[in-house]
Amino acid sequence: MLRVVVVDDHPVVREGLKRIITESNELCVAAEAGDGEEALNAVRTHPCDVVLLDITLPKRNGLEVLKQIRQEQPRLPVLILSMHAEDEYAVRMLRAGASGYLNKESTPTNLVTAIRKVVRGGKYVSAALAERLAFHLQTDLDRPPHEILSDREFQVLCMLASGGTVSEIALDLKLSIKTVSTYRVRVLEKLRLKNNSELTRYAIKTGLVA
Repeated sequence: MLRVVVVDDHPVVREGLKRIITESNELCVAAEAGDGEEALNAVRTHPCDVVLLDITLPKRNGLEVLKQIRQEQPRLPVLILSMHAEDEYAVRMLRAGASGYLNKESTPTNLVTAIRKVVRGGKYVSAALAERLAFHLQTDLDRPPHEILSDREFQVLCMLASGGTVSEIALDLKLSIKTVSTYRVRVLEKLRLKNNSELTRYAIKTGLVA
């Protein structure tokens, strides 16, 4: 049996994922978690073959959790299952060490197939994303400006665009207000934006936030 750790901050979503997993003859749920800290504790204390990880999580987001898992257990495959658009988040997560990226609108069959593939050492992306990745390798001319941001700058961008204040972001990321303010300034400079209003419009236009 392949042991899966399920990480999502919505209990209803976790229950649905657990049902899909347990209905497969070769998969079982090793543990579940509702935030980033719980996810890391679950991986550390429950032997598993794959982690099914959401991006948007309380305490520590999916990108941070992924990087920490890569440091502690570099051979453990992590499959990202997210509501975010593939073309905006998948490349960043794959670069950070994810074994695959799956949208939450995918079918249960695709989910099971993806789990099997990454456990065998493969990579899983949708056909549409694979095509975009191939094009992405051919040219960098049309890359959106936010792709030049560091992971932390990108994280601050998304949190600001979602309505978070510098103080709230600092508390959530366990950083100083000065550090978050510095990231904000860097984001505005790199994207050639003037203020938070323009930043929010940019994020909505590019599909980073709804």
